[in-house]
Amino acid sequence: MIEHSNKRYDNDLESMRSELLRMGGIVESMIQDAINALDTGDFELISRVLDNEKQVNDLEVALDKHIAEIIAKNQPTAIDLRLLISALKMLTDMERSGDEAEKVAKMARRLYENHKNYEPLVELRHIGQLVISMLHKLLDAFARNDAVVAAEVVRGDKQVDKEWKTLLRTLSSYLIEDPRNTTETIDLIFIARSLERIGDHVKNMAERIIYLVQGEDVRHTGVKNAERVARGIETTTDEAEQS
Repeated sequence: MIEHSNKRYDNDLESMRSELLRMGGIVESMIQDAINALDTGDFELISRVLDNEKQVNDLEVALDKHIAEIIAKNQPTAIDLRLLISALKMLTDMERSGDEAEKVAKMARRLYENHKNYEPLVELRHIGQLVISMLHKLLDAFARNDAVVAAEVVRGDKQVDKEWKTLLRTLSSYLIEDPRNTTETIDLIFIARSLERIGDHVKNMAERIIYLVQGEDVRHTGVKNAERVARGIETTTDEAEQS
């Protein structure tokens, strides 16, 4: 981070960054707990996810206010302004990731409440771990202003999407083959969908980090373009359209 003559300003920026990282750590633990609860039916894990979701909401409100105050008091420019704008956008995606983890936990609770000896029809830990890995790398990229690692996160969402489509095909076939499992199958589809959406939110945040570091918006321009920009390689219009 750039040093300023105003130490309080520096401290405010660093405090904001630290709090957003803390929020991300809580969301990461929520996703992990929700996935573990789906495997084990551990209601303590589910309760912890629900409690942490409230904490994430509180952090969103507090950080939103903190960022607005920093902007109002200091009128930042250049990279500091990009940091604050990126943080505001990331804040929304982080909170929504927490919401999706909460949905997974609630549906896991319902599955185990409705089935005495419940065993999942499909294995969802793999897509869950893909998403957790993306978020972990995202937090590392934000902590170190690492656009290259952020671009790796953007590419990682492709694998999450592929896993989601495979799960959807498998679960849809179960719906057709055995209507007795309709409710459970639909719940599992929604769980897989929530995990896929977390991947989307993490990808959005990674794109914001590339913007923060390189000053170029890579949203909707393709993975290859995001990787080029992250490395500081100029991209032609034709190349961007092909990526």
